Amino acid sequence: MFVFDIIGTIAFAMAGALTAVQKKLDVFGVFILALTTALGGGVVRDIIISNTPPMAFRSYEFVMISLLSAIFVMFIYKSIDKFNVAIQVCDAIGLGAFTVGGANMAIEFGLNNLLTVTFLAVVTGVGGGIIRDIFVQEIPGVFCKEIYAVAALIGSICFYFIYPYFSVQTAMYVCFIVTTLLRLIAMKYDIHLPVF
Repeated sequence: MFVFDIIGTIAFAMAGALTAVQKKLDVFGVFILALTTALGGGVVRDIIISNTPPMAFRSYEFVMISLLSAIFVMFIYKSIDKFNVAIQVCDAIGLGAFTVGGANMAIEFGLNNLLTVTFLAVVTGVGGGIIRDIFVQEIPGVFCKEIYAVAALIGSICFYFIYPYFSVQTAMYVCFIVTTLLRLIAMKYDIHLPVF
């Protein structure tokens, strides 16, 4: 689980930092967007299940990983030709990793029914991205037609139905792969939910 947490933290922190650079925010803004994107979903999840103070405030390693990821982006951003693609790929990987984290947290806390597992997985996966988009005054992509939360939902459903029959580790890998691939496929082929 720690590996998934690290992958998700790096990917979401980079996505947040890249968004900040794209929006021409200052250094402080880059750090804040990296932190909120990487840690926001987990903080919301922990508050919901009364796991307080949230893990992000108890484990400094994830704050440090987020800040180091932001610094890395500040050094390499000029070599990135297509910001939107880089942001979306980092976002897809982070989404997969944090969806796993949310689903696994539900099981660890004994909240092993389908509704709770999927809800916590989706909140963990999309929460940081929603906060990031609000900070830069954009309508969060999860609310406007993108296959994003739906990918997390399908991945977490796979987790829920696999873990009782196989190991939790197998369920975690399947959840990560399904969520990330669904998001990447939707991006590549421009698959969207209907908009009214």
